[in-house]
Amino acid sequence: MKSKSLAEYVDGLQRNGRYTFTKAEAQQAISTPDDVLKVSLWRLAKKHRIVMIRQGFYVIVPLEYAARGFLPPEWFIADLMSFMGQPYYVGLLSAAALHGAAHQQPQEFHVVIPTAERTISIDGLRIRFFKKAGMEASPVENVKTPTGFMKVSNPAVTAIDLVRYAQRIGGLDRTLTVLQELRERITTKMLLEAAISEQQLSLVQRLGLLLQKTGDGEVIERLADWIRARNPRETPLDPALPRKGFSRDPRWKVILNAELPKVC
Repeated sequence: MKSKSLAEYVDGLQRNGRYTFTKAEAQQAISTPDDVLKVSLWRLAKKHRIVMIRQGFYVIVPLEYAARGFLPPEWFIADLMSFMGQPYYVGLLSAAALHGAAHQQPQEFHVVIPTAERTISIDGLRIRFFKKAGMEASPVENVKTPTGFMKVSNPAVTAIDLVRYAQRIGGLDRTLTVLQELRERITTKMLLEAAISEQQLSLVQRLGLLLQKTGDGEVIERLADWIRARNPRETPLDPALPRKGFSRDPRWKVILNAELPKVC
């Protein structure tokens, strides 16, 4: 059924539990000239009824979120990534928080995708994208949201990604702090599956060294055995720093060219 106005169309979507729409969908629903639709979109945005997250993609803001100005990204990230035509998963600090690292609530929402995309920043909303080749092979979980489901890296993949992007999320100290909270959610089977899916063995070596700082156990032993069987090359703890003249960790074959963070 056609809607008489954009406001009526938006209200109808919300009544049916939908909180996103595209400009093309609105155009089809109300059959109005493009210039008139643009004005209607502008008016609703000015009233904070909708917010444009990306050119042509809008999120409906219900009354209870009017003061905030936007919905939590969990409500619309799956629709946004479908609109962008990007495979994705919610990762890094956002995934860690969802997996129980409650003290690491990020100020931005982290999404892993296979290509480079600019960060989305709109009135307090910040969605940051991390490019990762081969991310489609990473094990993910479907997490329930108020509007459906979203893909989230499992705890083991999250741990590897925290090491991969350590310098972009606050350094090794913050990475280790999150790993301490995340470790109890990582099983041996999960970790080995994530290691197998990872294209860079060096990341798994660094992760092993950092996880060992949080304590020993079967998970660490099995990962060390898995690494040993592959006889990897030595890798620096910090790839951005020189590697000559530093000691080595023989278990993980990691060059200790940076100070290992202390466990709190």
